[in-house]
Amino acid sequence: MTNRGVAQATSRHRIAHVRQRSRRTPVWWRDAIGVLCWGNVLLVIALWLSGRGVQLLGAGPADLLTSLGRLSGLVAADLLLVQVFLMARVPMIERSYGQDELARRHRLVGFWSFNLLMVHVGLILGGYTLRDHNDLLRETWSVVTTYGGMLLAVAGSLALTVVVLTSVRAARRALRYESWHLLHLYAYVGVGLSVPHEIWTGADFATSPVARAYWWSAYAVALVAILVYRVALPLWRTLRHGLTVREVIREGPGVVTVMVAGRGLHRMPVQAGQYFVFRFLDGPGWSRGNPYSLSASPAPDLLRVTAKAAGDGSSRLAGLRPGTKVAIEGPYGRLTGERRVTGKIAMFACGIGITPLRALLEELAYRPGDAILVYRAQDADDVVFHGELEQLARRRGITVHYLLGRRIRTRQSWLPETAADWTDEDAMQALVPDISQYDVYVCGPDQWMDAVCAAAAGSGLPPNQLHQERFSW
Repeated sequence: MTNRGVAQATSRHRIAHVRQRSRRTPVWWRDAIGVLCWGNVLLVIALWLSGRGVQLLGAGPADLLTSLGRLSGLVAADLLLVQVFLMARVPMIERSYGQDELARRHRLVGFWSFNLLMVHVGLILGGYTLRDHNDLLRETWSVVTTYGGMLLAVAGSLALTVVVLTSVRAARRALRYESWHLLHLYAYVGVGLSVPHEIWTGADFATSPVARAYWWSAYAVALVAILVYRVALPLWRTLRHGLTVREVIREGPGVVTVMVAGRGLHRMPVQAGQYFVFRFLDGPGWSRGNPYSLSASPAPDLLRVTAKAAGDGSSRLAGLRPGTKVAIEGPYGRLTGERRVTGKIAMFACGIGITPLRALLEELAYRPGDAILVYRAQDADDVVFHGELEQLARRRGITVHYLLGRRIRTRQSWLPETAADWTDEDAMQALVPDISQYDVYVCGPDQWMDAVCAAAAGSGLPPNQLHQERFSW
């Protein structure tokens, strides 16, 4: 089937079928999640206070350090659970924040948790050293080798250290996504190994029934969330829909489209603009999942993804064979029409960032003349879906602007070098007049997206009409 045939078939499916839609996400969900997370931290502090935390601060240097060490350890453990819960793919949280914002908050909470963990270790060892009139090295050895669960806690701390070090921006840039993702799973190991230490030597576990009830409940909720939303639900959807590769199409240099067929996909709450984590069960490497956005409006029996070779996972797509079984996680993402404010849309795409925007242009409701696509590419050969976009533009009345050429080297800009005489704001206003009347969707490399968003804001676009989702890790 040709690319045009694929587009026409997908479009017919979309028009012929009224797809089940997710209800609009209630605004209060986001506030409720924030209150719950902060409330947990405050509860942990209250438990520390009820355990004579303040009184011990004035009982001498050893008790002062030990009490502060308890507090920092309790908050560190609680933030670690919050961090795990944020990335457990709980639908309420996913739909309220979006994966890109969740990833940023996950990273921030993780660094705070790790820093407080290090403070906990230092304060506790310092307090015990003063109490036992020992030197620091001997006290450390004694604590590690004689206290219950401490060897496991040390192993857990090392696992968390690996996660933190590989989360630093420089390390992420040096690692492949697949390697980074595998190392990041050590966070679960760190959480699991810390539990025996808290049970066997944690003062709050030993003396407070309320604290025991809270911590057992917190760990149970985090575990259930992971098992349900990261294991059971993806497995159930994979088996229920029986996904397989139907066809692999080469779109251009290094760009491949994969048609994934399945049964009863209309029962899945998926929208254009969202993405799945795909695992193609074709041999070695099948266990490593990769996120790919839908590049066409989802049909009752067909999903389409398009990716550019940028790593081991995306490079394997070209070699997939029809009939290959597919496992999925998702759908995820908030780059949908759910939060639209106006009746007009303007899409800004760069490179392979066209994929979710092309699907949105196909699915969203708008009148002819009320949609604009601005597509930035290195040259004409790098324009993905050119024929489909032109056909879609004619059928639905979309104004399309192609911005081709090398990037401007003298400043950070979203324009090509051929438009270097324009300011970013002037070009924005020329391509999208009266931009404040549009919902603007942006997808592409991070720095390019930053420049587009800045120009849109400088041209008068209200913040709630800007829709973006970052897929960098």
